[in-house]
Amino acid sequence: MGTLDRPQVDVGHYTYRVTWSAEDSEYVATCLEFPSLSWLSESRSEAIDGLEKLVADVVEDMRGSGEEVPVPLSERKFSGTFNVRIGEHLHRSLAMHAAEQHVSLNQYVVKKLAAG
Repeated sequence: MGTLDRPQVDVGHYTYRVTWSAEDSEYVATCLEFPSLSWLSESRSEAIDGLEKLVADVVEDMRGSGEEVPVPLSERKFSGTFNVRIGEHLHRSLAMHAAEQHVSLNQYVVKKLAAG
């Protein structure tokens, strides 16, 4: 498949975050899909704008060299299912708590996870 056959990625759909860096005395913008990239600036908006332009350049370079471009988290499909291995004692404890609340183990764990 050539680079022209690959779907375009809207870099605005990536997951950006801006935080204050006390060490640098500036705002730092980061992108979850590109953890090695960041952009420092005196303003939040300039930090995001700078990083978005950098991400666009990186995506363009990746496409040009035939590399796989990350799909934005917002556009990824999730099945809603994942498996977690836990110890026997924790499994027993969770099952007991679920039984006490008269819900399935799955419902109990989902409720606990959603509570954060």
